Amino acid sequence: MNILVTGANGQLGNEMRIISRESTDKYIFTDVNQVEGLETTYLDITDLDAIRKMVAENDVNAIVNCAAWTNVDGAEDPEKYALVEKLNATAPENLAIAMKEVGGWLVQISTDYVVGKEPYNTPCKEDQKGTPTGVYGMTKLMGEQKIISVMSGTQNAGGYIIIRTAWLYSEFGKNFCKTMLNLTATKPQLKVVFDQCGTPTYAWDLATAIVAALKNPVEGVYHYSNEGVTSWYDFTKMIQQIALEVGYYDGEDLCDIQPCHSNEFPSPVTRPSYSVLDKTKIKETFGIKIPYWTDSLKTCIKNLNS
Repeated sequence: MNILVTGANGQLGNEMRIISRESTDKYIFTDVNQVEGLETTYLDITDLDAIRKMVAENDVNAIVNCAAWTNVDGAEDPEKYALVEKLNATAPENLAIAMKEVGGWLVQISTDYVVGKEPYNTPCKEDQKGTPTGVYGMTKLMGEQKIISVMSGTQNAGGYIIIRTAWLYSEFGKNFCKTMLNLTATKPQLKVVFDQCGTPTYAWDLATAIVAALKNPVEGVYHYSNEGVTSWYDFTKMIQQIALEVGYYDGEDLCDIQPCHSNEFPSPVTRPSYSVLDKTKIKETFGIKIPYWTDSLKTCIKNLNS
């Protein structure tokens, strides 16, 4: 299988690069941003003709779309709306059109932000009504809807796999885990919100799930995060605890991490207060086992400390 990865220089794309080294499939890594030392082909996924050309030249059978506008607060800037919609809704539609034309598969990475306006206290299922609270979630939901509209009734082999994920972190780029490792190592005290609950997702684990899904693809919308439930406050406490265990910190004075309410950190977007994802469907469909969130967090921090 020839697999094209968009947004290849981001967190998930970099994990896909690592997996590709042991794969018999051919991977083509694309991005609009070039990074020194990484072999990357330029591809603007807002340009349908460019996508078609890339697909034809490389006989692409599947696309994994890791590209998106992910700055949640920045998406609320009215001057940015057109760009956010273009990246999160129009671009996935373009990728769906290109794959439908050749009977290929599109794996779209979506987000827990497509739900969240209504208060929930049980894990969110895939058929739950979309209730985004801001432009980021709204445009990602639009992207899902456009993909489904384009690929519904596909007569050829192929289709879509939409995977919603949450709280993504890795050894690459900017993310909550790396930020908190730095802050807990350099600040005497931190306040972290405790009234938003979800589950962290290690990008490597998500990448392995994507590969498993492409081996025997079944069309549909799926949820993926690591197992378990936590708050941002407890996530930070665990980051600190594991970092201490693996010798990440120098010195003995630990940062004092205190819980706080979300309203102590004003934001233009109301973030989901409970976005735990029900992963029953993806586990049963593709026969995957999902690691517990603290186990994966320990792996990531060990890698960062090596």
